[in-house]
Amino acid sequence: MGELAHHHPQELQLDIPGDQETKEENSSHPTSTITNNQATLTPTTKNSWWWLRVALYSLLVLSSQSAATLLGRLYYNKGGNSKWLATLIQLVGFPILLLLYFIPTSKHPNNTNYPHIQTDPEAQSQSQSPSLRTLALVYLSLGTIVALNCYFYSIGLMYLPVSTYSLICSSQLAFNALFSFFLNAQKFTPYITNSLVLLTIASTLLVFQSNSEDPKGISKGKYAIGFVCTIGASAGYGLVLSLTQLCFRRVIRKETFRAVLDMIVYQSLVSSVIIMVGFFVSGEWEHLGREMDRYELGKASYVMNLVGTAIAWQAFMIGAVGLIFDVSSLFSNSISAVGLPIVPILAVVFFGERMDGIKVIAMILAVWGFVSYVYQHYLDDAKLKAQRKSVGGDEASVRSPLNTPIARIGG
Repeated sequence: MGELAHHHPQELQLDIPGDQETKEENSSHPTSTITNNQATLTPTTKNSWWWLRVALYSLLVLSSQSAATLLGRLYYNKGGNSKWLATLIQLVGFPILLLLYFIPTSKHPNNTNYPHIQTDPEAQSQSQSPSLRTLALVYLSLGTIVALNCYFYSIGLMYLPVSTYSLICSSQLAFNALFSFFLNAQKFTPYITNSLVLLTIASTLLVFQSNSEDPKGISKGKYAIGFVCTIGASAGYGLVLSLTQLCFRRVIRKETFRAVLDMIVYQSLVSSVIIMVGFFVSGEWEHLGREMDRYELGKASYVMNLVGTAIAWQAFMIGAVGLIFDVSSLFSNSISAVGLPIVPILAVVFFGERMDGIKVIAMILAVWGFVSYVYQHYLDDAKLKAQRKSVGGDEASVRSPLNTPIARIGG
């Protein structure tokens, strides 16, 4: 479930000590002393244990995302027909994430990846947290969009070969950049523009992809529906990423472990409730018994498929959240995007799907677009580090990218 999955640097105010309480407790110490201590301690945190955690989280993200997508396709291939159930499975396992609340977190983080963020001049003058009503509105709005996205993803996976589906999903990066341009003042650099063009061409090529290799003989009409729904879901996902970034900058005004986890959990709760209502209103729940009886691999495999899919999406989420706080939200979403070209290869192995010329070209363009997208963020990060080094830790105000701390759900 996830997320995978995440712009020119935005103006941020980094409050180095970690939180407001710490700031007050250390008010008698010069800011330069604190920030220089932080700068001294940061390199020591990246020891072998840190690298091991990053490797494990990355493996968890890549393997879980691929497994969840393939299990979703297997559900349809072997007799599953409930789009609402397939959507619910993507979301309903979120209670597993509640265990993350018991992970102890330091109020005095030594790593600059864990800053307390004051984003705008208006936010700097407001030390209070957003009201419960405001937070509820944020969670309800984003949760509703996520629910719609996941439903569209389910339709796309039902009507498209999984390789085609995954390649189309790579367009989420282009949509994220596009919406960030309007909502978060992202500038279109040559590398971002190149990424947009390549990912758009890659998705457009798949319009001409023959659906003859699909074992269920999906008609051209349903193939078109699946294509449109997957594009729509990818666009919606890009919108959610940009809106979440906007909410963290303007409303929540901090990017802490608890704030990010709250966003994911409450958003998933809202989405699950919406999808569950649709599941019962649609009447699909009445056919589950018959669907289970007719499932080609048997009842036990039917249940294992659904449970395995739910666990895989939540394992993906855990890995993504781990990467957010050990590295950055950009890295977390980048690793999620890396997994998209892996799925078509696995689909050839497990489902015997054909990788014809159009798919190969689309995959190359998608990977090229992804590399271009990530390289721009690498340049932004290098620029940020140079700025931090130039001020020698004596200034707390620097330019820093705030990437959306949200993981990929449903694709």
